[in-house]
Amino acid sequence: MTAQLWCFGESGNAYKAALTLQLADYDWRPVYVDFFNGEGRSPQFRTLNPMGEVPVFRENDLTLSQSAVIQLHIAEKTGRFLGSDRNETLRWLMFDNHKVSGQAGPARFLLNFLPEAKRPAGAAEYLQGRLKGAYQVLDNHLANRDWVAPGGPTVADFALCGYLYYPEPFGFDRKEWPHIDRWLDAIAALPGWKHPYDLMPGHPSDRAPKEDT
Repeated sequence: MTAQLWCFGESGNAYKAALTLQLADYDWRPVYVDFFNGEGRSPQFRTLNPMGEVPVFRENDLTLSQSAVIQLHIAEKTGRFLGSDRNETLRWLMFDNHKVSGQAGPARFLLNFLPEAKRPAGAAEYLQGRLKGAYQVLDNHLANRDWVAPGGPTVADFALCGYLYYPEPFGFDRKEWPHIDRWLDAIAALPGWKHPYDLMPGHPSDRAPKEDT
């Protein structure tokens, strides 16, 4: 049975799971979630995932949510992308969840998808400041290695890059981080890699602009 991944193109967290599935050559297909029109809050979707979030993975009787859980399931099932040091892979996977994506997702949403009048004062700037510290840690770490964990590429790489290919600005310019820049090119060179807007349905241009009310 072909696995399903509920996702949408603008979601960096969904991209982590989709990219892992794609690079593992898994039999899967995307299921579009109309997040910006409230589908994630609908009773139907809450039945699938009470957290109201993407991604959601379903295969046969198994349903998983949270990108890291899905990534680890795929890695363990296929025997790929766990690396040679599980602890290091998990350490950087958690670093992404707490320090990179945990800041990048809200910052990108505030600066690109929420009207300026509705943005909490100073919130985006605060997140951008925290992100710079996380980028510095990652850039330093990649100065003398190809991948974040031994035996890479791993699911940690595919998590950490989750928001870093998007064109919408949120305080990340890869030219400022030479080692991250090189590493992103290396991920994009992996067989089967696709940009998030090519891998998952949904693009900002697909949504007609609406007046702020």
